[in-house]
Amino acid sequence: MSRYPHIEPAGEGALILYLGEQANEQVANRIAALLPIIGRKLGSALVDLVPSYNSVLVQYQPLVSDHFQVSAWLQEALDTPAKEDNKQGKLVELPVYYSEQSGPDLSRLARQAGLAIEEVITLHQQGEYRVFAIGFAPGFAYLGEVDKRIAAPRLATPRKKVPKGAVAIADRQTAVYPAPSPGGWNLIGLCPTPMFDPNASPPMPVQVGDRVRFRAIDEQSFIELGGKLETFE
Repeated sequence: MSRYPHIEPAGEGALILYLGEQANEQVANRIAALLPIIGRKLGSALVDLVPSYNSVLVQYQPLVSDHFQVSAWLQEALDTPAKEDNKQGKLVELPVYYSEQSGPDLSRLARQAGLAIEEVITLHQQGEYRVFAIGFAPGFAYLGEVDKRIAAPRLATPRKKVPKGAVAIADRQTAVYPAPSPGGWNLIGLCPTPMFDPNASPPMPVQVGDRVRFRAIDEQSFIELGGKLETFE
């Protein structure tokens, strides 16, 4: 019998609900469907919900409720009829300027895969990626899974600075860097869409459970959409 789902304590005022051993589309669908249900169950006792690859961290007010009651609410959420599990999330399209100028690892990744650069770009665009988790930095959405032919391990030596908007691949995941930061993913292009804006509502264009597709644009369109060509370190 599977040990999933199961609930574990995570310190005072927090529990973790594990939905599966690893991330996959079924687990992502389940997490996306459960978030609003958990929110309704906990009501004023809820502080925050933090979804991840295969789990949800549930933070609650210990002066309002306790571990036993919150565990019971989570079990009730899990027992909600399956028809509420079919939440597919919204589909978000992100434009990308793919080029050797904007993606310094694009040609190397193509050589390693035995593909032309245009084929790598086509394969990256063809996928519809599920948002498995948001972490590392605000707005950094882990998307999966890329075609096996363009999967690539992280760089042996991370870059000191990856620019905002860099579109990258690591193993079978892809992502858009929401802000300048160090990073070890393979860079294949730049996206002009802000992935995190604390002054916007909502502050991120995607959330866990959403679906993402990438669309190739040229350099002029990238600039017109607010993108900036950056140097890579």
